[in-house]
Amino acid sequence: MPRPRRFAWLDALSSPWWALVPALSIVFVIGVVAWEGESATVLSWLALVAVPPFAALALGWLVHGARPEWTAAILPLFALAWASPDSLIGEAAATALTALGCIGPGWLLVSVAPASWLKLGIYAMAAVDTWFVATDLLQGPNAVLTAAAPAELPRLQAIHFGAAAMGFGDFFIAATLGCLLAGSRSRRLQAAALVAILALAFDLLFFAVDTLPATVPVALALALVELDRRKQGVTHT
Repeated sequence: MPRPRRFAWLDALSSPWWALVPALSIVFVIGVVAWEGESATVLSWLALVAVPPFAALALGWLVHGARPEWTAAILPLFALAWASPDSLIGEAAATALTALGCIGPGWLLVSVAPASWLKLGIYAMAAVDTWFVATDLLQGPNAVLTAAAPAELPRLQAIHFGAAAMGFGDFFIAATLGCLLAGSRSRRLQAAALVAILALAFDLLFFAVDTLPATVPVALALALVELDRRKQGVTHT
């Protein structure tokens, strides 16, 4: 899990406007891919270039127990994802890389966006994601994006595991929540447990539909953590 890290030079970039990034990321990516399908290949190359360095940053400096020498772990993960892309081992390696690669952007966002505004940004991303899925605006572009590949190299712009697929944004928003709560161990663990429980319960809807907005369990977990925090604050006073 991410640990609290802050660098003074990022304070100059602080602005509430950064809280728009989560919601706008969905609008931008889906809009661009819907407008020009070939942009999905460009995004797959962007993920291939950006994810491994961010994953190294997470292992070397951002997660609990991080050590600079741990950055070397991305090499076998990348090798497995490249050598065996259709096996569960290769997919697990690619998933680990993408998940770790989401921590860096999430940490940067938490570093420059006020927490209260960023929480609203998480809710907004879940609302936009739900609207896109409900109106069938996400499914087509998302299928194009997840299928795109940077030549024969690993696809890190989406998560593939068996028959399941998730977008990069779904992992990114979960990592952002983890970074947002990194200063409180109890809140962080509480949120992680809630995301897992809510996501598993939410997945029961797959008996009725083929696509779900995976950002919703993350937003619900944040809401429940916030309600519990306020309840305890009232109790203590």
